[in-house]
Order: sequence, then C-alpha cells, then structure tokens
Amino acid sequence: MRLVERLVRLGAVSGFLIVAPAFFAASVHAALTIEIIGAGTNQLPVAIAPFRAEEGLSQKLTPVIAADLARSGLFRLVDPGGVNPPPYQPGEVDFGTWRARGAEALVIGGVSPRGDGRFDVQFRLMDTVKQVQLAGFAYTASAAQLRLTAHKIADVVYEKLTGDAGVFSTRIVYVVKQGRRYELQVADADGHGAQTILASNEPIISPAWSPDGGRVAYVSFEQRKPVVYVQSLTTGARRAVANFWGSNSAPAWSPDGVKLAVVLTKDGGSQIYLIGADGSGETRLTRSSAIDTEPNFSPDGKSILFTSDRGGSPQIYRMPATGGQPERVTFEGTYNVSPRHSPDGRGFTFIQRNGSRFNVATQDFATRQVQVLTEGAVDESPTFAPNGRMILYATVVRGRGILSAVSSDGRVKQRLVSEAGDVREPAWGPLMKQ
Repeated sequence: MRLVERLVRLGAVSGFLIVAPAFFAASVHAALTIEIIGAGTNQLPVAIAPFRAEEGLSQKLTPVIAADLARSGLFRLVDPGGVNPPPYQPGEVDFGTWRARGAEALVIGGVSPRGDGRFDVQFRLMDTVKQVQLAGFAYTASAAQLRLTAHKIADVVYEKLTGDAGVFSTRIVYVVKQGRRYELQVADADGHGAQTILASNEPIISPAWSPDGGRVAYVSFEQRKPVVYVQSLTTGARRAVANFWGSNSAPAWSPDGVKLAVVLTKDGGSQIYLIGADGSGETRLTRSSAIDTEPNFSPDGKSILFTSDRGGSPQIYRMPATGGQPERVTFEGTYNVSPRHSPDGRGFTFIQRNGSRFNVATQDFATRQVQVLTEGAVDESPTFAPNGRMILYATVVRGRGILSAVSSDGRVKQRLVSEAGDVREPAWGPLMKQ
C-alpha cells in the first residue's frame, strides 16, 4: 500500500528541527510556477480593465485577477488594451465597445490610498450583454494584503459567473524535499507566498488542514518514528497528539475540528482510531488482521472512507464514523488507495493502478462510475479544492516530484513546478470566512 510503503521507504534520520508560525515564517521561498497544460471548453469571454491608480503599487490587482480566472480554464480573457481611459465606474462603461471585442463580462475597479497607509479597493462586475451590474464590493487592505484582495475579487467574479464558490483566496500545504532537508510549506492556491512552518532533516508526511484553516496536522519522524502533531498557523505552537508505541500516522480531521482519525499500531497491526484534536483519549474504530489506513471523514461527519487490504488487495471501504461493519466501495481494478471525499459528499477521489501506472480517479457513490483523470506514471495524494472543481495531487515529471492539478471532469490540467527540490504530499485548505 502506498502510504505504508512510503513510511518504510522514508525511514528516520536524525537532524535539526525548526518550527515557526506561518505569519513569521522560518523562511520564504520562490513561488510555485503554474503551467496550464489543458483548458476547458465553452470558455466565457471576460475583460478586466486595468484598475485605476494601481500603477506604482507594490502589487497590482489586475494581473492577479486575470491569472486566477485564466488558470481555472473556464474563462477566455479579452484584451482590454486601447480603451483609454479604462472605465472605473459603471457610468463610464461603453457596453457596445466591450461587446464588439467579444467580452460578455467586464471587471472594473480602482484603488484609493487612505491616510493610515492602507488602501480602499473597489470593483464591479458588469454584464455587457444585459448592461447591468452583477456584483460590486469594497475592501480595505494594507499593501501586504493587496494580492489577497485580488484573489477575493477573482473569487466573487468566479462565483457570480459560474455559480460555484471561488477558491483563489484559499491556501495549500505541501512538503518540499531538497537533499536531506524537509520543509512543510503553506502557500496561496496559486503557489505564491510560500512560507515554511516546519523544517527538519527528518521526513514530514501526510499534512491535513483543520476545517477552520487555522491548524495543520502532520506526521513527523523527528523522534525516530512517525508521530502525529497538530500545529497552529498563527502562533506556531504545536503538540504531539498521537505518540503511542509503534507507528502513528495518517491524520484526518472530523468536520467539526474536534477529533482526528489516525492510524496506530499500538495494539498490533495498522488500525484506525479516533482521538481528540488535543490528543485526549482514543477509540478504536477498526478491528481486523489487515492493514487499515488512510481514513477520511465524509463532509457530514457520519462516515469514514479508508484503505484496507482485508480482501486480499488494497481497496477502499466505508464505515460509520463511530465504527462498525465496513462496506467495500471500489470494485474496478485490483489496487485502489488514498480516498478523499468530494466536498459535496457525492463521491470521492483516489489513486487507481492501471497496469504499471498510478493515476488519479474519481468515483460516484450512487452509480459507482469511475473516471480516470490523469496519465502520470506515479500520481499520489489527491486532494479536492473546497469547491470540488479541481483536484491537486503529487506526481513525477522527468524524475522530479511536482504538484499538478486536474479538474474534476479531466479537461483542465495544470502543473505547479518549484525551482528547488521535490514537492510532495499536498493538501488543499478550506474556504475561509470573508
């Protein structure tokens, strides 16, 4: 099984350890570079007029909004060049001009400095066909928050035009390995602003976001064996929440953030237990002679998917979150592992072996229909975006570990490439409250 094989392969090495809150990171690294290698069909044409008074800012908003919408694969960007001056208020929009350029939607806005060093940012989304305003918001942001503000604007545009929540202002966590050094990093969903929250000469695996986005659970080998930790991203404080005899691995948060499902070997083989997010108490959920691992809660918290070889080969099973008789849910192929529920709870993503390849797939609970989405040789660790429209995963390209993303219909594909080291073990963070 992939996780168990990974634990054995990694081993434990002695070395230094650095822990830091994300805000005051131990180090800040170059952004992951996103390459779009596949786009969707029926793209909506959108124009983004340059925001008024953004010239001279440390971070322009217009290019960030444009990049967000472009990499979603759902929008075709219409060149706004040549319209002088660019419109800022609805009354300044010549709808005929933008329709003639092929734009069905238009984003306009501007930035105004405040006396306290912050900025007022306003934007509007206009329907050029119906000649009406679809959305309009105002934000107050510091210079350091301008990029996040641009992501929030892209989120609003995405939601108004697609009906789905935008995820451009969310974050991802992943592990970078360079030489003997492992770093647990948090970055914006577009790969920018990477910050190291843990650095070690020992392996770090299986990061998982708390539902509120304020904590990350992960497995560290710093004690010469796998131990589960929970770390705050605001203070950097952390604690070992599963440090029993033997192996402690594969943490998964309950939807309310109160408990973690973990895999322990303290009573023999790898079995799934429930513990408090503060490490208090433990309740055994599976009882088998097989290897039961990789638990994942359903969005409603009522059931858990997990991987087990109890039937002779690694397959995915589902059981009540309180324990009980598991039911097998994968039947296509002889190797299916690493399940993760879709945010709507209607299906899940996982890794399926196809010949000698390990690929990202999805399965619907009701129909049991399986769709293989990737063609890599070794794809691992799939994780849904919080709106369910993209799946982030780890893969290998030319012998190097990178992150990739694929839309849930398989049409849009991206690569997130780092200039340094192998990138592994991604997890996509939750939607944050505005």
